[in-house]
Amino acid sequence: MDSKIKIKSPSLFQAFIPIIFLIFLLSLNVLFWGDATLAGSNQIALLLAASLATVIAMRLGYKWEKIRNRVVKTIGKSMPSILILLLIGSLSGTWLISGVIPALIYYGLDILQPSIFLFATVVITGLVSLATGSSWSTVATIGVALIGIGHTMGINDALTAGAIISGAYFGDKMSPLSDTTNLAPAMAGTDLYTHIRYMMYTTVPSITITLIIFLIIGFTSDFNINTEEISKVKAAVSETFHISPWLFIVPVFLIVIIVKKVKPIPSMLLGTLAGGVFAVIFQPEIIEQISGVSGNYMKASYIGVMQSMYGDVAIETGNSEINDLFTSGGMSGMLNTIWLILSAMIFGGVMESSKMLKKITLSIMKMVKSTGSLVASTAVSCIFFNATASDQYISIVVPGRMYNKAFKKQGLKPEVLSRTLEDSGTVTSVLIPWNTCGATQAKVLGVSTISYLPYAFFNLISPLMTVFVAYINYKIRRTEIQKKT
Repeated sequence: MDSKIKIKSPSLFQAFIPIIFLIFLLSLNVLFWGDATLAGSNQIALLLAASLATVIAMRLGYKWEKIRNRVVKTIGKSMPSILILLLIGSLSGTWLISGVIPALIYYGLDILQPSIFLFATVVITGLVSLATGSSWSTVATIGVALIGIGHTMGINDALTAGAIISGAYFGDKMSPLSDTTNLAPAMAGTDLYTHIRYMMYTTVPSITITLIIFLIIGFTSDFNINTEEISKVKAAVSETFHISPWLFIVPVFLIVIIVKKVKPIPSMLLGTLAGGVFAVIFQPEIIEQISGVSGNYMKASYIGVMQSMYGDVAIETGNSEINDLFTSGGMSGMLNTIWLILSAMIFGGVMESSKMLKKITLSIMKMVKSTGSLVASTAVSCIFFNATASDQYISIVVPGRMYNKAFKKQGLKPEVLSRTLEDSGTVTSVLIPWNTCGATQAKVLGVSTISYLPYAFFNLISPLMTVFVAYINYKIRRTEIQKKT
């Protein structure tokens, strides 16, 4: 009883100290490591901020055992997401060596026509990013090629970059292979596919408006497309992989079992195995190249598929500009993201156990009068952390922990929070020049963030759409208890 009496509530200033310290460290990380902060510096920053929060909590009277137990419990909640991330790594590997991802790129390039180039750019980058789950690799490969094609047609590089960014981040946001798409529901407490399906209410209108805008721009301009550049890319892909429409059986199979509501972990595993089988059937040369074994295809198949599932795979093509797209890290490539999640869970666990997050949330909640204002506050917080912490993961993790209980108290289902986190956190990261995403894409495309920002229509519309939908109370899911009251 005495120990309970000695516990003091944190002041708002004390609650913000660890967050301010975290922002300071993350800013230094971006300054010194650039786009390599996920290799470890951000994780250490989170752990150091968690340590500072622990010191403050213990000075307030909290026992170490209570803090530790909350941290362990918080990490436990993230385990399903971690398992899915591991399977995503293996799935991306088998889909690469099977030719599924290369086929999507190959056939996607066929839809390019002069008047719909910008429209097609959004579609192509969206498809590639949806298939790979990575906006970064999409922008750095097919995006660079599209910038070159657009430039030869006399299209403003910033306009083309805006179309590339819009498509890439649409695909990243909606792909079950994306780490942020897995991170957001993990923070909110919902499952992956519920999260993706619910995002469609805001994402479909946002991408539709984006496509209409680019169509209008395309049809009011006169472009002459350079087919030579497209032919070079397609030739490099077809010379390296056996490209066939039959390869689309794999993604269709995964979509079907997802629609049938097969749980994420078994569906990802089935998708991975399907990719491995098609690699053995359609890509014998790739299998032998990866395994280094010739003359024994059974052995080569086992080694090649296994390597793609757990480790690094890099397939060389005749076009150096697209080689980066045909690389995968397998399960091991996901370890830095998993490390980041664990570190974030530790930070969140300490902040939660000491009631610091509660203090911050309650202070913000005093200004919240409706579901719309709650969603708006969350969206602004996500953008704030993108601008101050300079990392899209932090913009999902910290607000996700801050507002989790507030959404529950309002009687809102967790997918409302997870959607808000992605609509506002994932897509706006690339609009901040000093954010890791904004800095990276600007460097890769050779177009400054400020230049392409006005044309990244999808990224600008998404946070506004999620707030608008909340204010008009459209398809806002509530708990059964809330519905009855």
